[in-house]
Parts: sequence; structure tokens; C-alpha cells
Amino acid sequence: MGEKVGVLLMAYGGPNSLDEVEPYYTHILRGRKPSSEALQDLVERYRSIGGKSPLNEITFAQAKLLQELLNASLTHHEPRFTVYVGMKHWHPYIAETVKRMAGDGVTEAIGIIMAPHYSRYSVAEYIGYAKKANEEVGNPIRFRFVVSWATHPLLIQCFANKVRQGWAQFAPEVQDKVKFVFTAHSLPMRIWDEGDPYPDELRRTCEAVAYEVGIDDWTLAYQSASGENWLGPDILEVLDELAQNGHRHVLVIPVGFLCDHLEVLYDIDIEAKRRAEELGMELRRTEMPNTDPLLIAALADITTRALQGIEDGFKLEGN
Repeated sequence: MGEKVGVLLMAYGGPNSLDEVEPYYTHILRGRKPSSEALQDLVERYRSIGGKSPLNEITFAQAKLLQELLNASLTHHEPRFTVYVGMKHWHPYIAETVKRMAGDGVTEAIGIIMAPHYSRYSVAEYIGYAKKANEEVGNPIRFRFVVSWATHPLLIQCFANKVRQGWAQFAPEVQDKVKFVFTAHSLPMRIWDEGDPYPDELRRTCEAVAYEVGIDDWTLAYQSASGENWLGPDILEVLDELAQNGHRHVLVIPVGFLCDHLEVLYDIDIEAKRRAEELGMELRRTEMPNTDPLLIAALADITTRALQGIEDGFKLEGN
């Protein structure tokens, strides 16, 4: 094991200003320019949440806290762990960060995607970018990638605490009437035919959180679909159905995400809340893990165990 141990936190990335929305969107579209209508729509969405994505700042804050926690109990003078951030669709790109890690002399590293549920259309792409970048600089880094941590006990505990806190925000007289709706980013329906584990991993997280809190009746919905043949039901459809069945109080739990960003701050806090108001419903959302100590502890536990090759509450993949 090398003297320098790196941790590469990989996240989606997001624009830091409205001026960055177009190049960010173009990168998502793999170099194709978005239509003027699609671009304007995305610009307005970011404008409505403050003109930028908070994802980048939160991810760097998570990395800082993780590095501090990993090095807190070490006795030697030099920090053993250095935590880096690489983004899929914005600076610093994953390739840029892997090159920096190599330049810093990192030879051992753990790669963790800030999305706990594996899919070939998400997590596998992050790993592919990191592997390619490592190859381009001569494979100096021995990576172990965490491909799934959907049921890590500390992650489940973190989400469960958020559910309890969110549930408590409802008036006491309606708390037994609250409907619980877990949400996650939608993916194309073809993943069912391909045997992709994403839906099953999401359901296992929901089941574990529900069990921890003591919830028997809950629903898994999807959001942010980019077409008709995508996983459903959509969160807005679920709200319509709940309203038709006489339910008026809903707690949304974005279990597929780990921090505040557009899909939470716009899709739920603005779009879904608007629909709920039209339906005469009270909709609340759980706080995101963001920099919660339990999330940071989960990341630290995963890192230290992954270095030893111990898969406990998560799955590993090598270079």
C-alpha cells in the first residue's frame, strides 16, 4: 500500500452560475448544443433556485469533512488520506481530478460515487470515466471502486432520521394520515429487460428505511424522466392518485439523492409542491443528507473497509 491514499468522490456536477448552464447542458448532451427552448427552460429552472446548483459546494464540503474524519485518529504527522472531487458533467471533471491525483503521487485510491444505487447508466459510467483517465496517465493508481452502498447501515440510519424529522413537521392530529413517497431519478425502461439492478437497489433502500422508521405503507416514485418510456410512476402521477383516494398529507423522501440540487430544489420543492397545492394537499420533503455526520461516517466506514477489501454493506470493483 502506498504512502498516499486517495479517495475520489464522484458527483454529477452542476453550473455555478446561469452563464455556465449552456456549456454544462452541452456536456450532458455529449457535445450537442441544446435547442434554444430547452436551454431557456433549464436556465429558468436554475434561476428559480437561486441561479446556480449547490451540488458542487456541498460535494466539496463533504470531501473536506470526510478527509478530516479519516485522518482524525491517525498518529503520524502527515495525513494518510487525501479526498478529491471529480464531476461527471462539470469542472473539475473526473479526468482532471484523476490526473491531479497521479501528479500528487497517489498510488492507492478508493472511488466512491455520490449515488448509492448501481446502474450501468449511472454508476458504471462514473467508474468508466475514472478508469479511462487512469489509463491515459499510465495506470499509476490502483483503484477500488464502490459500485453500490444502497443498504449501508449508516446511510439507512441517516435517511431514517430525516424521515422522522420530516414526519414530525406535520400537525400531531394528521401524522397518522401522512403518506410516504420515496423518490429517485428515473432511467429508461429498457433497464428492466437488461436486468439492471437499479430498481431493486432502490426498493431495498426504501424497505430498509421504512423498517427502521416503522412505516408499513409507502410508495416508490420516479422523477426527472427524459421521455415516455422511462421508469415510473412519476411523482406527479402519484400525487394525483393519492389525491383521488382522499389523501391530503404527503412526505416526499428523495432517497435516490444525497444533497440539494436541481432535481430536489425544483422538481420537488417547486413543481411537485405546486401540483400538491392545486390538489389541496400538504406536501413536505425530508432534508437531504448533505453534510450530515452520519453520511460522512458512512463514507469513512466504506473507505476504510474498502482499503482492506472488506465488502460490508457495499460492493467493490477493482481497476
